[in-house]
Order: sequence, then structure tokens, then C-alpha cells
Amino acid sequence: MEYKSAEGVLPAELIKQIQRYVDGAVVYIPRNETNLKRWGEQNGTRSRLRQRNQAIYQRFLEGETVADLAAHHYLSEKSIRRILREEKRN
Repeated sequence: MEYKSAEGVLPAELIKQIQRYVDGAVVYIPRNETNLKRWGEQNGTRSRLRQRNQAIYQRFLEGETVADLAAHHYLSEKSIRRILREEKRN
């Protein structure tokens, strides 16, 4: 989240209207629903995790054990099993 000075982005009349309700307070204005992004989409984390999970599933299909995958990726065996279930569905 980025903070911006209202004086730099809003018209003076609008600032006066807002001050009637929250004079001097910090106000969060949520994104427009049409501009919302899912977690990890903006910085690429979502796609990196998708690639990692696909690689985990492929290595499992090639015979690597859940324990070995968990150790290699620093994840719990429960997390590996969840990833395998999700990848199998896809």
C-alpha cells in the first residue's frame, strides 16, 4: 500500500468534504473492485508457487517420496500431500 498526500491527488473541494468527517486522520481507500488482484499476482509469487507445485508433482510422479520432497522444499509432509492433491485435480 502506498501513501499519497491528498493535496497532491484530490481537488481542494473534495478534501474539504473529507475533512468534515475525518479531519487530520489517516483514511484507507480500498481499490476499485475491477482493479483488485489476487494474492501474489502483482509481484509474481503466485506464478512461482504454481511452477514449484507443478515441479513437486512431476518429481512425485517420477518416484520421489513425500518425505524427500518435503526435505528438499523445506515444507511439511502434510503440505506436500496437499500440493499433490491439488495438482492431481488440475
